Amino acid sequence: MFHPSASLDVLQKRAQLLHQLRAFFFARQIMEVDVPALGQATVTDVHLEPLTVTGAGYLQTSPEYFMKRLLASGSGSIYYLGKAYRRDESGRRHRAEFTMLEWYRVGLEDRQLMAEMAELFRQLTPQTNITMRSYRDAFSAVIGVCPHIATLAELQAIITQTLELHSPLQDKSACLDLLFSHRVEPFLGPDITFVYDYPAEQCALARIVTTDGGVQVARRFEVYWNGIELANGYWELCSVGEQRERFENDRRVRAANGLEVPELDERFLAALGAGLPDCAGVALGVDRLLMCLIGAKDIRDVMPFADG
Repeated sequence: MFHPSASLDVLQKRAQLLHQLRAFFFARQIMEVDVPALGQATVTDVHLEPLTVTGAGYLQTSPEYFMKRLLASGSGSIYYLGKAYRRDESGRRHRAEFTMLEWYRVGLEDRQLMAEMAELFRQLTPQTNITMRSYRDAFSAVIGVCPHIATLAELQAIITQTLELHSPLQDKSACLDLLFSHRVEPFLGPDITFVYDYPAEQCALARIVTTDGGVQVARRFEVYWNGIELANGYWELCSVGEQRERFENDRRVRAANGLEVPELDERFLAALGAGLPDCAGVALGVDRLLMCLIGAKDIRDVMPFADG
């Protein structure tokens, strides 16, 4: 069949959403940038697998590294609205090729960026409630332990008891991910929910700070709506030494798990070394956002040609 996956009515709604997103940034004088979909380097993230183009490099899992190179070159606040690619991503909420909105705000930290995102959501869906919850509150309300101080053994025992997995994961971050996705996310409710202050083990590219209570947290947030993960944001790490150390740790984990171990993106690290300005950034899945806005149950129903 040659027809699009989505109906023409939904494609009109998609076009309207893209217009609204660009208008939001235009009103704030934030520059749209166009970066390569194909690059010579890729991420080390143990949870992401890139698509490889033989002899040409990698299709980018996000525009992040290119955008941070622009930030380090003095671009000021910027956004990207376009395609991203991830291997083995296929399902009701996933496709290998999808549309991503990613933006960086120079001079802001994660709390301020969360507030800006909330403004965007209020424009798109004024009737939907917006809730802010710390990771600790959301996790402990369902699991019964504090994620920041729980030990690996405690989390493994909870997984065995509640999820009936007899081979618990050997990494605290993986245990937290499993429990949050299977036990906590279903209880986040129908509101647009910002979950912030993640455990330090899940810092990714976010800064780690110590709270007044003496607990280390990652200044990272994720956004959920009706059980769907929409966005992932950070108060961005600017230390090249710490970032290189995190990348090398990723590479060790990937090697131990039998995964491809990519070379480090030295041009991205050079940008950090030259001086990434203080900023916060977030990536949002546009296809999933449209699913939530119109009540679609399958990502195919909001994409022009989901199956090529």
